[in-house]
Amino acid sequence: MRDKQQSAPSRSYDLRMENSCWKLILAFGVLLVSTHAEASFSRRMEDFIKAVQQVEDEDPGSEPVAVLKRLRRAAGLNDAFIQHFLANANSSGPELNANLSDYISKVVHHRVTEDGKEEGVVLTPDGTTVALRQLLLGIEAGLLSKHQGRVRGLYQLTLARDLSLSLRSLSQRLGSDGCWDNITSPQVFTLSDSPSLLTTAQVNGGMDGVVLGMEVSAKPRRPLKLSSLLTEYYCHQLDSRGLDAAPRLISRRRRENFKTLVVPPVLVRHVVKSEELQQRLTGRSEMEAKKKRQLTAAVKEGMKEFVHMYMECPPIIPRCMWDAKPYKGTPTILSLPLSFLFIHHTATPSQPCLTFEQCSADMRSMQRFHQEDRGWDDIGYSFVAGSDGNIYEGRGWHWQGAHTYGHNSKGFGVSFIGDYSFRLPSQHSMGLVRDQLASCAVGSGRLVADFTLQGHRQVVDTSCPGDALYAEIKTWAHFGEVKKQE
Repeated sequence: MRDKQQSAPSRSYDLRMENSCWKLILAFGVLLVSTHAEASFSRRMEDFIKAVQQVEDEDPGSEPVAVLKRLRRAAGLNDAFIQHFLANANSSGPELNANLSDYISKVVHHRVTEDGKEEGVVLTPDGTTVALRQLLLGIEAGLLSKHQGRVRGLYQLTLARDLSLSLRSLSQRLGSDGCWDNITSPQVFTLSDSPSLLTTAQVNGGMDGVVLGMEVSAKPRRPLKLSSLLTEYYCHQLDSRGLDAAPRLISRRRRENFKTLVVPPVLVRHVVKSEELQQRLTGRSEMEAKKKRQLTAAVKEGMKEFVHMYMECPPIIPRCMWDAKPYKGTPTILSLPLSFLFIHHTATPSQPCLTFEQCSADMRSMQRFHQEDRGWDDIGYSFVAGSDGNIYEGRGWHWQGAHTYGHNSKGFGVSFIGDYSFRLPSQHSMGLVRDQLASCAVGSGRLVADFTLQGHRQVVDTSCPGDALYAEIKTWAHFGEVKKQE
């Protein structure tokens, strides 16, 4: 493969904004209650919201807590641990119709099969996958709260119970992620690595459950539809300003909202409490002080990985989720840690991408140009920043890129989608790269702590990353000078 600077495609792409969730939901009509409901409905959040609407319509005027209890009953979420914090779901009014109940059961009940298929998860419009069990339990706990900002069982129901299983086993990898069989009409989600005791979809659902559970607990008691809450949270459309002008309570801000609510020591305490409760509920003797200290120490150690992955690192969309073509040939493996971070702009596509669909299409167009027109083995960049709140995996942490001629073995190449000759990317997208991606790389040992940040033009004869963006990165920490490649 030729190791040359990345050059963007010569054609432009004018992609339309995705339709709002409400339009998509309404388009589904009454398919869910037909005899072909399971075949007709995918594992998209929009489909699940439509199912929630059907539950609400079956019992007009029902409170959100009653709707959540009926969802729990259909999904079988009614064990002793859950009932310790929430009401018995079996006393939740009339049964759902058979087709609706079957859909709810399959889309909410979480499990990982022996062949690595994760069930009970849905694809959200922001491109992330969410486990519905943790989400719904968190919201119900919040609605039952009698005190603003204090929600009994919130952390145990959303994250702590599952974390107690995962963090005790330090040999177990945390947070397996995966990909859908089809992004347009997803049905099967397959984990990319060997299954872990706590998957990324469970963490996403848990974080959303904490955020929304705390939010509804802080609201004065008023009529609220569960379907409306989910729509507002997952389906907000960004305008040209991206996340800089977006409301606080949306799924794209999941990690930043979670960080404002949760500090690791508190989560550690709730994990230990969950284990103690589980022992009592199963008739085992009370945990001895020595064993509790050992458990706390193990959880504290395991929590470091959780904090790094989900509170320090940005959300990274894997290659399979933007439908990347395979690498041509055999990748050159980088020798980590690297010493440089090189900043680029794509120039073309020239406009920021504001949705998962648009950013994914831009990634495919750039990969196609690099492979077919340039003759490279793959998309040149290590990572690409969209304006939708995500970082997109290019060649990633381990494969040598083709982004900065003469320096590809020395640093990662990160590009912002858009032309930044006369304007800047959104403040949010710049923060994802400057603060989160760089910190993530250092914390995982992939980038040295005293790394040097460079604009593409500093080492190659090019205008990249554009005058405006280059002037901006000169103010960033770690910015430094190097000689141009002769």
